[in-house]
Amino acid sequence: MSQTSQPAPAVDLKQTAKSAAETTVMSILWALALSHLLNDTIQSLIPAIYPILKESFRLNYTQVGLITFTFQLTASLLQPFVGLYTDRHPKPFSLATGMGVTLVGLVLLSRAASFPMILIASATVGAGSAIFHPEASRVARIASGGKHGFAQSLFQVGGNLGSSFGPLLAAAVVVPHGQGSILWFTGLALLGIFILAKVGAWYRGKLAHGEHPSGGRGGVAVKRLSRGKVAFALAILIVLIFSKYFYLVSLSNYYTFYLIDHFHVSVRASQIGLFVFLFAVAAGTIIGGPVGDRIGRKLVIWISILGVAPFSLLLPHVNLPLTIVLAACAGVILASAFSAILVYAQELVPGRVGLIAGLFFGLAFGAGGIGSALLGRLADHTSISFVFQICAYLPLIGLLTGFLPEVEGKRKRS
Repeated sequence: MSQTSQPAPAVDLKQTAKSAAETTVMSILWALALSHLLNDTIQSLIPAIYPILKESFRLNYTQVGLITFTFQLTASLLQPFVGLYTDRHPKPFSLATGMGVTLVGLVLLSRAASFPMILIASATVGAGSAIFHPEASRVARIASGGKHGFAQSLFQVGGNLGSSFGPLLAAAVVVPHGQGSILWFTGLALLGIFILAKVGAWYRGKLAHGEHPSGGRGGVAVKRLSRGKVAFALAILIVLIFSKYFYLVSLSNYYTFYLIDHFHVSVRASQIGLFVFLFAVAAGTIIGGPVGDRIGRKLVIWISILGVAPFSLLLPHVNLPLTIVLAACAGVILASAFSAILVYAQELVPGRVGLIAGLFFGLAFGAGGIGSALLGRLADHTSISFVFQICAYLPLIGLLTGFLPEVEGKRKRS
């Protein structure tokens, strides 16, 4: 009788082990999303306090653009090299190290007494991002259970939510208490270091048990293309990244100035408007990955970039309430592109997860930095309103998506 009751506990133990493994994977994804939220909340304080820095240090729009250019260019140049290096030599605790570097930049920013010191602080924060993003994207892929788009979207939405919180925190803390109050946010960085140390320990354990650092392919057959076709597809994706982030930077960096200049609202009211836009970006981010897992990355890229055009073209010609609504709609649609582009590119170049993540995160930062500097220069010579009229046409570059090759075969359905 005791022998006949043996099989049931064995099945339960197997199911329990499987359930525990799935829970652990989801806990890592949530930890990565939370740490990304903390990281990008800190980083978003920089553009959120631009009106304060502009007034305190008597900066022009070109100098404001150079702050972003310095931050973004540092991150842009370093990330591909970080990704390439960690493809060959995974560093589980580089995640916590990156957050530590961001912490140093935050302290420097709170104490900066000159424009050059602001640039140094911005570069330090950019270096922290360069260390954090490629390896965090790799760990998200490993923890994805094959749902790569979902994992990247969850990771990205943490960052976008963090970016949306920056303006609110700046309005609530930095505006009334001044630049020195930025130091209060070091607690967020310390919390991030703690969480990422735990993630690093999990990642080290996976490597010790033979987990390949590139992660799996998931439930979709991927077509192998010639080297020329891969290079052509990557070139198109790079152009799409530039169009996306040039337009995104026009909103995220100059939206407050546009609202103040065009509608004569207060600094605090403009930051609330920026929060609405950035929160819409966060909401849109979670859509692109899972939908791409289901219907294909190329279609998501089509919709998410070209679909912004009607809203961007109308935005410079409407009143304040409609401006807020159209900017939010553009943010939701545009934000769904990055996860789809990143996973599409990783499938194009298998086995180079860190390099591709570093390259595309770097391109995103670089495009944002170059766009910020150029648009700031253009605003100084024309006006903020003119900048928004010109940038309205950028989403039309999404038509290039039609030249992307089909890399995904039939999808496995559960």
